[in-house]
Amino acid sequence: MKTIPIAAAPPPDKPHIDPVCGMKVAANPQRHVFHEGTDYYFCCPKCVEKFSADPAKYLHKHDVPAAPPTAAEAAATYTCPMHPEIRQQGPGTCPKCGMALEPEMPSLDTGEDPELVDFRRRFLVTLPFSAAVFMLAMFGGPVFAGMPGLSPNWTQLVLTTPVVLWGAWPFLERAVASVVTWNLNMWTLIGLGVVAAYAYSVVATVAPGVFPESFKEHGQVAVYFEAAAVIVSLTLMGQLLELGARGRTAEALKKLLGLAPKTARRLNRDGTEADIELSHVHVGDKLRVRPGEKVPVDGIVVEGRSNVDESMVTGEPVPVEKAEGSKVIGATQNGTGAFVMQAERVGSETVLARIVKSVAEAQRSRAPMQRMADAVAGWFVLVVFAIAVASFVAWATVGPEPRWAHAVVAAVSVLIIACPCALGLATPMSIMVAMGRGAASGVLFRDAEAIERLRGVDTLVIDKTGTLTVGKPAFRAIETANGFAADEVLRIAATLELASEHPLAEALVAEARRRGLEPGFAESFSSVTGQGVQGRVEGRSVAVGSAAFVRTAFAFLPELDARAESLRGEGASVFFVTLDGALAGLVAVADPIKESTADAIAELHRAGLRIVMATGDGATTAHAVAKTLGIDEVHGDQTPESKAALVAKLQKEGRRVAMAGDGINDAPALARADVGIAMGTGTDIAMASGKVTLVKGDLRGIARARALSEATVANMKQNLAWALGYNALGVPIAAGVLYPVFGLLLSPMVAALAMSFSSVSVVANALRLRKA
Repeated sequence: MKTIPIAAAPPPDKPHIDPVCGMKVAANPQRHVFHEGTDYYFCCPKCVEKFSADPAKYLHKHDVPAAPPTAAEAAATYTCPMHPEIRQQGPGTCPKCGMALEPEMPSLDTGEDPELVDFRRRFLVTLPFSAAVFMLAMFGGPVFAGMPGLSPNWTQLVLTTPVVLWGAWPFLERAVASVVTWNLNMWTLIGLGVVAAYAYSVVATVAPGVFPESFKEHGQVAVYFEAAAVIVSLTLMGQLLELGARGRTAEALKKLLGLAPKTARRLNRDGTEADIELSHVHVGDKLRVRPGEKVPVDGIVVEGRSNVDESMVTGEPVPVEKAEGSKVIGATQNGTGAFVMQAERVGSETVLARIVKSVAEAQRSRAPMQRMADAVAGWFVLVVFAIAVASFVAWATVGPEPRWAHAVVAAVSVLIIACPCALGLATPMSIMVAMGRGAASGVLFRDAEAIERLRGVDTLVIDKTGTLTVGKPAFRAIETANGFAADEVLRIAATLELASEHPLAEALVAEARRRGLEPGFAESFSSVTGQGVQGRVEGRSVAVGSAAFVRTAFAFLPELDARAESLRGEGASVFFVTLDGALAGLVAVADPIKESTADAIAELHRAGLRIVMATGDGATTAHAVAKTLGIDEVHGDQTPESKAALVAKLQKEGRRVAMAGDGINDAPALARADVGIAMGTGTDIAMASGKVTLVKGDLRGIARARALSEATVANMKQNLAWALGYNALGVPIAAGVLYPVFGLLLSPMVAALAMSFSSVSVVANALRLRKA
């Protein structure tokens, strides 16, 4: 290697890639190195120094096409969970609904949501002020009676002002934005209610003389500072709960991203090896995977062999043999062997990254009832504004004296009585009570959408392992031959298997110990990946494995072979045992069906659901389990992508699909389904992808959840009908339509009382769900 003088450097004809940092640079002769027949250019002298010290460390790092975007890069793009078409660089709020934007893809580098931090600070700082204002408004009379120099209205004004002008500032900004962009929504109503109550109270405090005597109590005009302050505090609390829930979902996705290793061991072209960051792996790189390490990216084995635990993707507990030509999946766990692989998919193209992306996209959904409420709210705001303006104009032009004061009172009464408390509480209260009721019966709903949609489901797709079955292989049966005793065969087989780390071996050892047959010590132990194990036990040659592994030692007995096929048909895995070259018998291991599964399937059938099984197991095992349980449709050998595709296919046929599963491999299908149902005994990722979690993993909870869903949707409709009906009746009265006939003009104090009564009625109706 040598440094080329300035005069000898090639002309700066095109941009180059700095092999150290990856930046695009011009062909600068002052930052140039000629190495092994190739010109390299650098962004700064420091990169020249690093490259010159160890060229092999940086060669081939940037001279191939760049890897697809990483999760961290994708996280720079933010989108609205309600309006996915809204996308921007960096955080902010949605111009349509005012909801906080969230990253399209989570990143392991991001900390706590800055909006959550901001709202928590605003809530904690203003809560004492709101509480003080509320207490003074409700019980402050005796206090102020003993302190003649202290004005109750001015005291409340001082306490409420920081709550409204600082605590509610983000809400007011969103309300103004909704008006400017003409996307009227719930923020418009909240901003309207807060400003109306606060502005009216400020005027009543600063200039009480503009109000008629009939609106004065004990010489003062009634104020509604407590309404403004409490609305702000309740809204901040609701936002904290919502942002916290969304944050927990992102944390679960971060855990999924965290399954991938941080580094990979790359084989360089000069024969050296180096550990590099995973983001520096490119398609075509050769990587060494050592015993116990995780596979770094998706690729193909080019040298060596091993067993790889792919349960995090397939959900199946049995490790898969990998040899030259086998496909391997990033983030899966290598066993005791070692191999060299060639990277085929990296970055956002790996199976793991695609699963994360699928879950993240499907989570950005919108509750149907909430969409309806937003649509109603948009028209409701226009109607309220129109009625308030019409009331003001009517009273100011044709009303009795003092016309202006009456006009202000009428308009403010309309705005206060139309405060969105009841409409805002209509669906959240029902959801809150329903979630509590569901939790008491072992069913956790993640959001309102899940509760709304579950009642319409007509097809249930179910994973097998861990959902229908226990998820842990267990001993099934033992059959003997040639006069060998069952306990002897089991004890010797368990002794040999004790040295194996295979999950099915654990089932044999556990059964032997259950029978009081303590395994001994095996000598000369060896294993053939994916076939079986062999060795010597108590001086005898022993082999345990598949038919192909032991067939050369003897001729199969027809009756034993038939029994093996029968057990396979029942969903069991069969292993033959030989002692000193003679066939001694067979042992069968299976993943047992949960005790509650049969009753659950029958109950779901009675509810009118079609049951479809989708499992990564082979077709024979899948059909055996399906036949036992009476499942309507079976799909075996399913990958995470094919499960999600199956759900999409059923949806295209017009079916409303729920998906029940417990593993990472089920996450895309759980997210794609109309309702994803995760087993509480499964992985955190599955529970994050599902919108319903069965805490005890009992499928009977689905029927209970469906019944609760029907009751909850009915309750929400009742609440919305009451809230809208209340406004339809209360707003005209507040505007003064009864004054010409009855001489009745609604006081803002009565308007506030009516508003409170409406909210209490909605809450009381929602609480009935506790007995659903």
